Amino acid sequence: MARAGLSADAIVDLALQIIDEEGPDAVKLSAVAGRAGVATPSLYKHVRNIAELNTLVAIRVMNELADQLREAALGRSRDEAVRAFMNAWRGYAQERPGRYAALIQTPRPELAEAGERLVDLALAVLRAYGLEGQDALHATRCIRAAVHGFAVLESAGAFGLPLDLDDSYELLTQMIITMLCHSSPQQGR
Repeated sequence: MARAGLSADAIVDLALQIIDEEGPDAVKLSAVAGRAGVATPSLYKHVRNIAELNTLVAIRVMNELADQLREAALGRSRDEAVRAFMNAWRGYAQERPGRYAALIQTPRPELAEAGERLVDLALAVLRAYGLEGQDALHATRCIRAAVHGFAVLESAGAFGLPLDLDDSYELLTQMIITMLCHSSPQQGR
C-alpha cells in the first residue's frame, strides 16, 4: 500500500530532492520510491512512467523559473527590466543547476502552458521597447539563446579563461539591450 500523502506532486518533490543532491540523471523510479518508502509499483498510481515524471519535473522547474523571472522584472521597465530578467534567469541556473539541467528543451504539448508562461513574461518585458508580433518573438528567442547558452556553458565549467564571468555576462546583457534598443520602433525614448 502506498504511503499516506503520496501524490504526483509529492513524487515530483522527491524527484527534485534527488536532482538537487545528485543531478537529474539520478532520478529513477526506484530511487524516488526508495525516498518515499514504498515499492516502485506504488508510484504507478500517480505517474505512468519515468517520462511522465521527467515532464512533471520540467513543468515544476519552468514554473519556478517563471516565478523568479516575474518577481525580478516586476515594476521595472526597458533596460532595467531586461537586466533583471536576464540576471534572474542566470541566477536560477546557478542556484539550481540540477533543476535547470532537468528542463526539457524541446517543445511538447504537455509543456505548452508552462512554456507559454515563460514566453509571456519575456514579451511583457519587451513591450516597453514597442516590439510586437514576430519581432517580439524573435527578440525572445535571442534572449533565451543568450541566457541559456551562457548558463549551460557556465554550469559545465566551459569558460576556461581567467576572466570574470560576471563581467562577461554583463557584456552579454548589454549587447542584448543594445540590440533591443536598435530594434525598437521607439528608439530614442
